[in-house]
Amino acid sequence: MKHLNEQQIAALAPNPTAAVNGKKISQKGGFVRRECSADGSFYLGECTGSGKSNYIVTADFINPDQPVFRCSCPSRQFPCKHSLALLYEILAEKPFTTCEVSPDILEKRKKIQARAEKKQTDSAAGEKKPAKVNKSAWTKKLKKQLEGLELAAKLIQDLLRAGLGTMGGTALDTYRQLSKQLGDYYLPGPQRLLNGLILEIEEFQKDGEDAHYDKAIRILEELWALVKKSREYLSGKLERGEIGLDESPLYEDLGGVWKLSELEGLGLCKKDARFTQLAFWIEFHKSRKEFIDIGCWADLEDGNIFLTRNYRPVKALKNIKQEDSTFGVAEIPSAALYPGNGNRRLRWESARIVPLKQEDCSALYSYGAPALAPVVKEAKNILKDPLADPVFYKLIRFAQISHSPEGLALTDSQGSSILLADRPGTEPSTNHLLVFPEEDALKNNVLLGAFWYDGVNRRLAIQPLSIITPDSVIRLLY
Repeated sequence: MKHLNEQQIAALAPNPTAAVNGKKISQKGGFVRRECSADGSFYLGECTGSGKSNYIVTADFINPDQPVFRCSCPSRQFPCKHSLALLYEILAEKPFTTCEVSPDILEKRKKIQARAEKKQTDSAAGEKKPAKVNKSAWTKKLKKQLEGLELAAKLIQDLLRAGLGTMGGTALDTYRQLSKQLGDYYLPGPQRLLNGLILEIEEFQKDGEDAHYDKAIRILEELWALVKKSREYLSGKLERGEIGLDESPLYEDLGGVWKLSELEGLGLCKKDARFTQLAFWIEFHKSRKEFIDIGCWADLEDGNIFLTRNYRPVKALKNIKQEDSTFGVAEIPSAALYPGNGNRRLRWESARIVPLKQEDCSALYSYGAPALAPVVKEAKNILKDPLADPVFYKLIRFAQISHSPEGLALTDSQGSSILLADRPGTEPSTNHLLVFPEEDALKNNVLLGAFWYDGVNRRLAIQPLSIITPDSVIRLLY
């Protein structure tokens, strides 16, 4: 395995703790036997552990982009800490004796190769058939969703007439009951919004903070927009007899979960793509009771910004791998693109991580929008949609980042400026600019900025995420 590095090991780990434990096993000499095939595609290790017998660990790199790990330990993590420890043994260039690939591994390789060849052949021949849709069941589901939306619409209209101040005491119990009902109507999207609305009203009643009330109003606006647009969308599909998925983002807004095959079936994918991550952070949504790992990626072909989202519900944290920062370039055979405007969500099945080169940085630098005015207009057009992401990410070139009477501000080559500020509820990054070791980085470079609307001061602001120079990427949020 010639191109293994510590970043790749961390990316393969199910969580940071597993990677740390794997490294400790390697550093403490946990392996009593190490073997590898002559071509470097197969590694085997015998590792001491807490069991009576040593664990046998293997790593098969016949497909370097999708290594296969196996271990005789009882751990449910995949790959386990012993598999990761074997990778650290390889990284440390410890001695491995030459061995033959065992017959059972060769047989498993044949099966994997056969499945891959069939998939490739079917794809090339256009034989991949879309999943059959049960028209009767689909129609029944759409009608059920419309019933639930009518129920939600009535609640919202009553609430708008009476005012949010009436959402207290027994009224909140009524809304909680409706929230449970929306799940029965196949509407988890509106259900999450209603839960968020209830939560903000509860918090407002506890502390009287206007921020909770303002957020409740925004959620109510989003919920009403979703109900209104979804009723028109679903009614139109039923009237036209359109059964099955389409490219409308309302499918996901209502709570639908896309499969990669479904997105690819609609042609929503990009082949042989190259993306680099420019920022990474984790958010916690209290109403949804889940963590979201968010990566901000730039397409090295055109500079467009995409997002990856990894949802980890609190009740399933042990079973879902936490994602982490990725440094370098992800070379992706097929990347699925989710429907929507602004910064679309991105997802893929496999990728190869290679180092970010100087020419990649130069390309990113060239993609920076030359002036603020058109970008601000684009951001406003997107952010005014209640169903859009409340943040718009863009690469923009700046003449300088400096102090203003209100704080740090970005100024473009035409003299236009905009305030830099952290979005409430997110990890701060603006103050990192105050302790920048290289002042030249704050002049004539490109910023990856998160445009957001500051409701308190009633203006658009940018949270800085990364600075791109012609030969480097300086990450502020990672």
